Amino acid sequence: MTDYRVALDEGSLPVGSQPESLQTPHFPDRLHALVWRNWQLVEPSHLAAVVGTKTENITRIATSMGLPAAPPVEPHMLTRGSITIIRRNWHLLSYDQLLLLLGMSAKQLAFTLNEEDFLFIKLGSLKPKCEPLRYREPDSRAQKRAAEIKRLVARHLGDQRSQSAEPRFHFSEQFGPLDLGDRAVARPTEANQQSLRFIHSYFGSLGDALSDANANPYPESLLARLAEAGVNGVWMHVILRQLAPGGEHFSEFGAGHRERLANLRRLVEKTKKFGIGIYLYINEPRAMPPDFFKNRPEMAGIRSRGLVTMCSSDPRVRQWIRDALEHLFREVPDLAGVFTITASENPTNCAFAEGQSDCPRCQGRSQAEIVAEVNAAIEEGVHRGNASARVICSDWGWNSHGDASEIIAKLPARIELMSVSEWSIPIQRGGVATQIGEYSISAVGPGPRAARHWALAKQRGLKTVAKVQLNNSWELSAVPFLPVLDLVAEHCQNLAAAEVDGTMLSWSLGGYPSPNLQVAHLFRTLPGANKETVLDAIATDRYGAAAAPHARHAWTDFSNAFREFPFDIDVLYFAPQHMGPANLLYNEPTGYQSTMVGIPYDDVDRWRGVYPAEVLAKQFEKMATAWETGLTHLKKAVEAAPEDKHRTAELDLGLAQAVYLHFASTGNQIRFVLTRDTLGQPGLSSIDRQKLSTERQRILDHEIMLATKLFALAQKDSRIGFEASNHYFYVPIDLMEKVINCDFLLK
Repeated sequence: MTDYRVALDEGSLPVGSQPESLQTPHFPDRLHALVWRNWQLVEPSHLAAVVGTKTENITRIATSMGLPAAPPVEPHMLTRGSITIIRRNWHLLSYDQLLLLLGMSAKQLAFTLNEEDFLFIKLGSLKPKCEPLRYREPDSRAQKRAAEIKRLVARHLGDQRSQSAEPRFHFSEQFGPLDLGDRAVARPTEANQQSLRFIHSYFGSLGDALSDANANPYPESLLARLAEAGVNGVWMHVILRQLAPGGEHFSEFGAGHRERLANLRRLVEKTKKFGIGIYLYINEPRAMPPDFFKNRPEMAGIRSRGLVTMCSSDPRVRQWIRDALEHLFREVPDLAGVFTITASENPTNCAFAEGQSDCPRCQGRSQAEIVAEVNAAIEEGVHRGNASARVICSDWGWNSHGDASEIIAKLPARIELMSVSEWSIPIQRGGVATQIGEYSISAVGPGPRAARHWALAKQRGLKTVAKVQLNNSWELSAVPFLPVLDLVAEHCQNLAAAEVDGTMLSWSLGGYPSPNLQVAHLFRTLPGANKETVLDAIATDRYGAAAAPHARHAWTDFSNAFREFPFDIDVLYFAPQHMGPANLLYNEPTGYQSTMVGIPYDDVDRWRGVYPAEVLAKQFEKMATAWETGLTHLKKAVEAAPEDKHRTAELDLGLAQAVYLHFASTGNQIRFVLTRDTLGQPGLSSIDRQKLSTERQRILDHEIMLATKLFALAQKDSRIGFEASNHYFYVPIDLMEKVINCDFLLK
């Protein structure tokens, strides 16, 4: 038996409040749940090692529940899919067994939880308490329940469960090695090069992306397709102390920086072939553990989430930032530039959350002074290393997303200002008046905050950049792009009129080379471009002349449906639309709070944001109904598409159908929790109780149908359910579990 044991140092792993883990009563026991949730994702022999048994015992349990024979596991699942593995085992395994399952050290997992885009926060800032799980021979009760599951799966999914599915991450094969030969590389035009259009990788890491020479966040065929869509920049998340030595004051910084810089140089050389530059996301100076300041107490700033900020009012901290960036840009001279966020959720400078009053050096200073000073240090360091590199600073979080004119007035002259285009647009949905924050495709920008900040920047002679989401957003991120091209075209048309100097096309989500990106490209390159000419050109190119009118009709229907999205940042982060039918239902309240784009649980109060729960349900139901109308037109486009475009049309239809299933299921889930909680109240009449019970059964039956349909779609298309910073929200086997979950509740 392979030994998967690793050195364990639980002291470095966060636990939070450590409540009791959730049970899985629809499975015979926790062991069966572990086998189910990791089947096809982790080798059976690996599972056996975790629970201390033989591989054949794991296989026997899987077979007893009707699971198909285990195919070879996707080799990237424990790396590219590590977050998927962590999330699905969060309530099943203790840290020590989770480390065995992942093949990680405690230090590696701690880094992942802290640096992979707020992963520990996405998991609720707590680790549920899990007793060690050891193999025990299933008793007669467990065997009986496993047999029931096997019959249930066969009844609802039939032969689908054993059909060959597209392996997870198969989508990356279309972005595999590209034999360029003597062919010219498609590059953005010279005119388009002047306008920055940069984007994140569809599947790039947000952790330590440069530590592995074999990691390939931007394969050549992905770069080629991005270049064809007019993209001339890509961005990567980095941590500055990993890319440069620490100098006189921070000797512990810089471990492994030579290897990372070598990997970065190779990546820069590759992207250059396609006319694409690399931009680094600089979110500095990163806060450090309290022990870091034992010998440098005068540099300690404010405490946040168990860390302490490196006070940028200390000139040595700013000097390190300048020197590190100068070193980085001298060592990798073809780097295109950086963009900064200086008031993010990450603890950085002492004013990152306007908490500078708690720092003895910063308490007399304004956020404007501190933030401008940090950006000045970054700009100086970059331009010392490379005078032509671009330095873009985001106004995210400045003055808590309000007016930031004081900061803009203090910025260095060679900085460009980036603002979220749609921020502060007033909306009314479901009769509820509110404002757009960010990550909205459903509301078309620019909004008043961005317009005001760009105007102030232009008055100072600064260039301007719009941050947008053109493919998907936290409104729904489980598909690579939302086919709401009318909305995208309206936004691009407005940005053209605003005359911004560049566009950040996506955050970590939304990096897929899609028709939505083509919309933005054509607004830059098509003579006399307007919404109608751009969308007609894309529909004809993608589906053929006969199918184009049907596709246009579908896109308009989808766009009009999406205008009803109940936008609120809490809805975006905490409602279950990203999990869709894969999110489980619970017969009793779990007591768990929904987590940021992580695990929704059953927390309607956190899902709803500013909307009454009934309004939230109605809005998702309204979107689903209107979206379904668009599907009828897209089906006609598929029928009319010529043979060489039929496959693309079919795949686009599958994605659009998946969107409908997510919206319909989210409405169901809200209604289920409301119905469940009302049924739990005393004093209900028998008539009311019967009505509620009938409604509960309707919802459960509908969820089984939705999960079954999404299972078939996800089996065929490995893009469904995937997003770069969360990996897979769900895989097909989770939709099979939802069927079991709903059937259990029906009984």
